[in-house]
Amino acid sequence: MGIKALAMRGMVAGCALAAGLFATAAMAADPIKIGVLHSLSGTMAISETTLKDTVLMMVDDINKKGGLLGRKVEAVVVDPASNWPLFAEKARELLQKEKVAAVFGCWTSVSRKSVLPVFEELNGMLFYPVQYEGEESSRNVFYTGAAPNQQAIPAVEYLMGPDGGSVKRWVLAGTDYVYPRTTNKILEAFLISKGVPKDDILINYTPFGHADWQTIVADIKKFASAGKKTAVVSTINGDANVPFYKELANQGIKATDIPVVAFSVGEEELAGIDTKNLVGHLAAWNYFQSVDSPENDAFIKQWKTFIKNDKRVTNDPMEATYIGFKMWTQAVMQAGTTDVDAVRQAMYGQKVRSPSGYDSVMNTNHHLSKPVMIGEIQANGQFQIVNQTKTAIKADAWSPFIPESAKLTADWTFPWVCGNCAEPKYGKLK
Repeated sequence: MGIKALAMRGMVAGCALAAGLFATAAMAADPIKIGVLHSLSGTMAISETTLKDTVLMMVDDINKKGGLLGRKVEAVVVDPASNWPLFAEKARELLQKEKVAAVFGCWTSVSRKSVLPVFEELNGMLFYPVQYEGEESSRNVFYTGAAPNQQAIPAVEYLMGPDGGSVKRWVLAGTDYVYPRTTNKILEAFLISKGVPKDDILINYTPFGHADWQTIVADIKKFASAGKKTAVVSTINGDANVPFYKELANQGIKATDIPVVAFSVGEEELAGIDTKNLVGHLAAWNYFQSVDSPENDAFIKQWKTFIKNDKRVTNDPMEATYIGFKMWTQAVMQAGTTDVDAVRQAMYGQKVRSPSGYDSVMNTNHHLSKPVMIGEIQANGQFQIVNQTKTAIKADAWSPFIPESAKLTADWTFPWVCGNCAEPKYGKLK
């Protein structure tokens, strides 16, 4: 090899070394911190712990790929312990003390409502990954779970139709807090608009962690004995679902008699229940582990590899967490910074090919376009998808079935720039 060739090789090697050193130095820079705000103890731990693990999986994955903006991503995990005021305290700690660039967290709407003033005061960014009641659009929150028109309304429409059993009587059973109460307000208005008499709607609420379901389930049986096909629409949250489903089985209620469609029960919750007596009951989500798509195969493989447990399942809020994290990283790369205002602007129009097999898109109302799926519980704790939309459905931040909400628009781009207004904030251009 000639002197010139040796010199060239030396230059290439030197450049490669310099590049490697630069990358190493960049990764050695201060990490980009993100907050993980999920209950790891208390009544909601049954659902939220998995979402903490999902964020850690995504952080591990992006760091293996070189980090974000050449910097390592670091997850700061806190435990608000199913204590709603503590959520706000921990959120403030993450934003002020830890200086996190974004927070992934909350499950119940009461926890989200608790932290909302903190995020708006400190201009933080929250990714909220769970189905909820709608009636909200904050400039500081991106809602990656389902709004009512992406879960509750389609589920009831399915049950009203011939494929769902042509249901005529309705039990709306929920945990006593804002999500079930607002969702049921929307559902009651929807049912009445479809000609369902008020006498054919029974609404019941129970506290978090409720354990004694014997009387309530007996009341449901009595309500269903009127000779009309009856279904239960469940917005029961957290570990109260375990004794609820056990009592259904104890009293011999089968899906063929009184189907239950749940909005907060997925694969993770069923993992703690003997499901052989629950076969045929339903859940409405935007994703199930049983989805047949290459993206889902990769998602499941990634999860089981990370968690090192083949028995751990995936579920809808995990997918919503995955989508939110992917969109945030794409927005950060597009903006070239973690600055909240710049990232917020870059979030609009972000698209992720999700494990559901659909393209999820972030709209300017801070909600996603997502598919809707109805799943039937199987004996193995999985769901067989019995109905799904052909396309992704855009979320309504405000329900058209509530008169005071029907007139409101959420659009954080010019000229609206608001989450709940009846006319553009900046009026018409002259």
